[in-house]
Amino acid sequence: MTREQLLERIWIDPKRCFGKPCIRGHRIWVSLILDSLPSGSPVYELLAHHPDLTDADLPACIAYGAEMARERYVDVPLEPAV
Repeated sequence: MTREQLLERIWIDPKRCFGKPCIRGHRIWVSLILDSLPSGSPVYELLAHHPDLTDADLPACIAYGAEMARERYVDVPLEPAV
C-alpha cells in the first residue's frame, strides 16, 4: 500500500472520540495502537484484542505517526556529547 492509501485508513471526526485520530470506521485511537507497539505488544495480540482491525491498520497508524513527527516536535532530553 502507498502512504496515501495507508493514511486514508485514518479519520478524525470532531463528534467522535474527542476529535482524536482513529482507525476509519472504528473508535480505536491511533495513539492507543502506537503506545502499544513500543511496550512490546506483539502484533498478533493487538489484532486479537481488537478483532475488527486488519493487518493494514497497524502500518496506517505508523504512517500517521510519521506524518505527525514531521509536523510537530516533542521535547526529548539531549544526551551529553561524548
